[in-house]
Amino acid sequence: MTATPHTIAFQGRPGAYSDLACRQAYPGWTTVPCETFADAIAAVHEGRATLAMLACENSLAGRVPDIHALLPDSGLHIIGEHFQRVEHCLMGIPGARVEQARRVHTHPVAMGQIRTLIREHDLTPVVEFDTAGAAELVAGWGRPEDVAVASELAAELNGLTILSRNVEDAAHNTTRFYVMALHPADIPASGPVMTTVLFSVRNVPGALYKVLGGFATNGVNMTRLESYMLEGTFAATQFLLDVEGRPDKDGLKQALAELEFFAERFRTLGVYPQSPFRLRTPGRVA
Repeated sequence: MTATPHTIAFQGRPGAYSDLACRQAYPGWTTVPCETFADAIAAVHEGRATLAMLACENSLAGRVPDIHALLPDSGLHIIGEHFQRVEHCLMGIPGARVEQARRVHTHPVAMGQIRTLIREHDLTPVVEFDTAGAAELVAGWGRPEDVAVASELAAELNGLTILSRNVEDAAHNTTRFYVMALHPADIPASGPVMTTVLFSVRNVPGALYKVLGGFATNGVNMTRLESYMLEGTFAATQFLLDVEGRPDKDGLKQALAELEFFAERFRTLGVYPQSPFRLRTPGRVA
């Protein structure tokens, strides 16, 4: 099925940070809100979207568990990455004032990132299904005592007034996304590249050490390693690995050959250009 051109799916309501990430990474594209990550993946397979923007990790909250469970069998390829700064805004209905607020509504992860705001204004936290959804609810209720924490985009789309910006406790709150497509990306001949692989190891002593040893000996920088259990057993572990480099070049090519030799299963999920965000950030992004 031919996909609708210049469309990109995301998990969440219009105005969610994933929606904002889509608009910043692909200006002018039509964003397609989906209820779940699985729905966003299905949108690409069904031709309702060309790409999917899927959150995979956050600098404060860590990995996004749902997406790691879906990636292995998604049938999609990682063709890019995007880093989105999370800038929480406190918002209310037009005419509302901060001192009128009694209850703050937002996603549970966001709620954990605004503890100072809650304490200073003596707000009652009310957990909602997502940040943009909280903004929709507050707009629908029309009560000055109910406020939401979400993106500036969510305020704009729902006709809310921003009462305070950057209310998050940590200034470095950033979410990383995988950009997914039906087919692998055409990698530019030059420029920094990321490679993401999925592998599992046998439940024997030293298996993981042998699998990963090739990266150190071949001078390959590993930026991320995630593990999770397979098929409801404690005897099988699967790993998701992000490394810098091209798999067809010496160094990473040799490291992946060693990984494939010692791993029980091995698959490349994507080879794609590094985000410019990595070059602007001191140190390594993990």
